[in-house]
Amino acid sequence: MRTALSGLTTRGRSFLAAGIAAAVCAVVLGQRDLLRVGFLLAALPLVAVLVVARTRHLVTSTRGLEPARVAAGHESQVRLRVDNVSRIPTGLLMLEDHVPYVLGSRPRFVLDRIEPHGYRQVAYRVRSDLRGKFTVGPLRLRLADPFGMCELTRSFAARDTLVVTPVVQQLPAVDLGGEWTGYGDGNSRSLASAGEEDVVPREYRHGDDVRRVHWRSTARRGELMVRREEQSWQNQATLLLDTRLSVHRGEGPSSSFEWAVSTAASIGVHLCRRGYTTHLIAADGRRLAGPPEGLRTAPAETESFLLDALAVVDAKHTESLDGAEMTLRQPGGEGMAVAVLANLTEDDTRRLARARSTAGRGLAIVLDTAAWESVPMPGALPHEVAVGMLRQAGWRVLPASAATRLPDLWRGAGRSSESPVRGASFGTYGTSLSGSEYRA
Repeated sequence: MRTALSGLTTRGRSFLAAGIAAAVCAVVLGQRDLLRVGFLLAALPLVAVLVVARTRHLVTSTRGLEPARVAAGHESQVRLRVDNVSRIPTGLLMLEDHVPYVLGSRPRFVLDRIEPHGYRQVAYRVRSDLRGKFTVGPLRLRLADPFGMCELTRSFAARDTLVVTPVVQQLPAVDLGGEWTGYGDGNSRSLASAGEEDVVPREYRHGDDVRRVHWRSTARRGELMVRREEQSWQNQATLLLDTRLSVHRGEGPSSSFEWAVSTAASIGVHLCRRGYTTHLIAADGRRLAGPPEGLRTAPAETESFLLDALAVVDAKHTESLDGAEMTLRQPGGEGMAVAVLANLTEDDTRRLARARSTAGRGLAIVLDTAAWESVPMPGALPHEVAVGMLRQAGWRVLPASAATRLPDLWRGAGRSSESPVRGASFGTYGTSLSGSEYRA
């Protein structure tokens, strides 16, 4: 009741004060009619307080985002619905939804009275040029009685998350050749969860059919084991994003790091839609996204994992690619490898060369960060030198700059592009490298 009384407006407080004063004067002067007027003036704001306090607990709200995942620079619509579940109409309603400043200003709405068991709907749009995950809400609702005597604020607890992903560009379906698409002998594929029979046992999971229990393995291991039946082949791809803070230039949405993130998102979505089981890793070897180990996910679900991870990825203070090399050289990283790189040192190229010899197939997109900022990175190779060394190591390299259009660049990944040279050896920077000379 104390909280409700604190919601009295200036008008309500004036009526209450006038009523009390009239009642006191009526008692002093012995005027019954004035006492009735005083009671009426004092009762009106108190009744308004009771009505608003009761209505405050009988108003519900729901929120919907359409869509809940949107690319940077695109809009999403937020729909709010306010329901009056009481048997009496509400007074004036004022809505204010909390949104982060990057999505725009806070939306405010004024609603007329809502009839009993009625509802009102409002909508507004949000837009962000920055990727990330943003919390929308909670909704604040200010209720007032029809006479303007009392106003109370109610804050709902419901919040929703808007995921702003990097911009994804549509890549052309180039002919990557049999080695890339899974029709040659050199293709690396993994087992998924439907297809040819395989009796290799695995641990029992909740929901497995008890008829698939492999009793011999169960007796040997001392725990329930089931047969992994009906396995099928599925292409593998590992996507490396250079998340080292020191190698990128520029700030904000126009930085080289954001260009690299958008490129990784476009390539990852393209590979997922072509049926690849795609894993995203960072420069330090951390696994950022991908289907759970041993489980098969639909391409659309893998694509969602990838975009959610790239929406919040940040550049880290990592110095080398040793972690990425270790991940690419693991047995699980033996499929196709795609790397989005920037400002490589000689040590980086050697690590990528060793990872390339294990991974089997590799495509590297190397950014020329001088297009963003001309300040060179200490110890970094010139762009042309780094590209040449990676090509000698067996990578298929696509040089890129700030003005490069990714769909045009991706056409260079086709079978008609330059074939990589295998078995190249590294010399010292500035000297002959397997018969070809690159100088600063």
